[in-house]
Amino acid sequence: MKTVFTEAHALQSVETEFYRGKWVEAFEIPRRAELVLAAVRQAGLGPVIAPLGFGLAPVQAVHDAAFLRFLETLWDDWVAEVGETPAYPNIWPPRRTRMIPTRRPGAELGRYAVDMSSPILKGTWQAARAAVDCALTGASLIEAGERAAFALCRPPGHHAGRDYFGGYCFLNNAAIAAQWFRDAGAARVAVLDVDYHHGNGTQDIFYDRGDVLTLSIHADPVQEYPYYIGFADETGSGAGQDANLNLPLPWGSDFTAWGAAMDRALATLRAFAPDRLVVSLGVDAFDGDPISRFRLQGADFLEIGRRIGRLGLPTLFVMEGGYAVAAIGDNVVNVLRGFQAP
Repeated sequence: MKTVFTEAHALQSVETEFYRGKWVEAFEIPRRAELVLAAVRQAGLGPVIAPLGFGLAPVQAVHDAAFLRFLETLWDDWVAEVGETPAYPNIWPPRRTRMIPTRRPGAELGRYAVDMSSPILKGTWQAARAAVDCALTGASLIEAGERAAFALCRPPGHHAGRDYFGGYCFLNNAAIAAQWFRDAGAARVAVLDVDYHHGNGTQDIFYDRGDVLTLSIHADPVQEYPYYIGFADETGSGAGQDANLNLPLPWGSDFTAWGAAMDRALATLRAFAPDRLVVSLGVDAFDGDPISRFRLQGADFLEIGRRIGRLGLPTLFVMEGGYAVAAIGDNVVNVLRGFQAP
């Protein structure tokens, strides 16, 4: 299995983040990707290659044009007003507000940012675009005949919606790859999100479509980020009715509960019979993750990979979360090794 990776991910790097009322050492750091890369190489999973360039058209096929202009230009506007410091919102619009464009970058940040986890930096746009190119390069490998590929994307993407960002995510790498598969000729595509947190951005992008099935196994949004979205009764709308499956689980869930939810997701996936599968590969369901409350063990990730592998589908793995840095590489490699097991 080829891994697609670029050093451009390090252009998105902050030392601290605002977490539960305090400034703490950042969880989403460049070292995450570096440790996964080292583990992939040590395991001998296959070649590591650099991404190709795909331009902006695949991104525009998923994200709102005004949102993309904002991401591309915000840093220069922010620096002109505030200086070279990480860009955070000054305000969030209250309910029943007229969403008239403003002339202040801090206010425009509040229009598009859903939280304070994801400051925009000088290199944010370049890093996010490079992550997209990793995902699309992996997708192109599959279109060229590979059974699977691993896009070691950073920043992650599954919390980025059509016109918003947050949760460390700016552009939705998995959703962009899924749409690229559709545009390349796949009649049906499925996105399976195994990250601890709900893939709210992916759901937002495909919720009213029946050609892309979205499935997410995650912590109950009553208890956990991103809150407000990811409930079991959210099954799609319009043409997308029954093409969205959320499987929320309570804090403390181990692989017995998680694996049962996965079996349900895979049964739905098989019935949908997609031509291509995109896996949003977060490994923060791990018992030792500092910001998560599931209890999966290292060996459980091998079984996750095995179950996905048994589907027999051309599969693109796209890196999402996982913040237990000492174990992140082993957990990711376990999924990929399990997938490749006979």
